[in-house]
Amino acid sequence: MQNKLTRIVMLLIVLISFTSCAIVEGIFKAGMGVGIFIVVAILAIVVFVISKIIGKK
Repeated sequence: MQNKLTRIVMLLIVLISFTSCAIVEGIFKAGMGVGIFIVVAILAIVVFVISKIIGKK
């Protein structure tokens, strides 16, 4: 009985570990997407401002 209980507990620990890793992976993927979007937006703003400054001359 003790051996069976130990196996069940180990299985539950493994299952919980895998689901939490998937959640963390999803958060990092979303964070990377948002970070890339922010960098592209900042670059677009910088290019827009530089083109306006050069266009005024």
